[in-house]
Formats: sequence, C-alpha cells, structure tokens
Amino acid sequence: MRKAQDYYPKCPEPIIVSLARTGDRAAFEELVRRRQSSVRNLMRRCCGDITLADDLAQQVFLQLWSKIHTLKQAGALGGWLKRVAVSIWLQYLRKNDALRGADELEEPDHAHNETTGMGMDLDLALATLPNTVRLCIVLSYQEGMTHAEIAEITDTPLGTVKSHINRGSQRLKEILSPYRENTAEKTS
Repeated sequence: MRKAQDYYPKCPEPIIVSLARTGDRAAFEELVRRRQSSVRNLMRRCCGDITLADDLAQQVFLQLWSKIHTLKQAGALGGWLKRVAVSIWLQYLRKNDALRGADELEEPDHAHNETTGMGMDLDLALATLPNTVRLCIVLSYQEGMTHAEIAEITDTPLGTVKSHINRGSQRLKEILSPYRENTAEKTS
C-alpha cells in the first residue's frame, strides 16, 4: 500500500505548500527538494562563496519551515521564498560585512587585468561588485525581478536600485569585455 507522500513528487506545488502549512514534514521535504537548487544559486550569486551559500540557503529553509504557516496563498511561495532569501542575505551583510562596498564601485584594477589570464567567469566578475550592487544585479538578471520589486524586497529607494543596476552592469561589461572581444574575433 502506497503512502500519500509517495505521490508528492507528482503533485502541483500549491497542494504541497498547503500540506506543508499544516505541518506535514514530508510535504515540506518535497518543497525543499523542488526549491533548493534555485535558492542555493541565488545565495551563491549573492555571496560568491559556495559554502556560505549553502549555509545561507539552509537558514532560508529553516525560516521557511518556522513561518510557512503564515503564508496566506499557496501559489505565492516563489516570491515569498525570494523575499526570505534576500532578507537572510541582508541580515548576513549587516552582521558580518558592514564595511564592504563602502567605496561603492571603486575596485582595484587587478581584477580586470586577471580576466584573460584566469578565464574569469560571471561569478568572479560578480564578486568584484559591492554587495548591494551585486544583489540588485542578481535579482534583476537571474531572478527576473523588476526594479520596483527589487526596491520593495530590499527596502532600497527605486532610484538607488536603478543606479546600482546601471553601474553594476557597466562594471560587468568592462570586466567581461575580453569575452566579447574573443567572440567578435571568432565571428570575423
């Protein structure tokens, strides 16, 4: 005889969320299985450290477990989970990394000089950005959030979010310009 939990992997997410809200651990485990990759990737892009990202993702899911009963609409889990993840990241920054990024986008030139020699990828380029700028970039480009959504979720003025995304994008273009040059040479 099969248990109800055997059907969870095939159930629509709102049903699983509803079950998890009632305290069903197996349903919550299914949510973690479904969402852990995206949460870990978001945290990894924010912090640039795989181990720290795993720790932060674990905190996200612990908070989700303790507060899932407060989620009013089962279909709203995705946005709510992003909000929890961003909140955990910002708490981490306030507690552990208060002065990083104080000089805004002024980074040493050695990061740009190493790009071709070391084959710097997007994660390394993102790591050169100040935390607040990196967060806005990740939420915009990886998570597909609008500027207004980012402003709301980070409690940052809309103009500041737009500025962070604009300047961060320009900085990433500078750092990653050797990739564009190599692509242009190959197509010529």
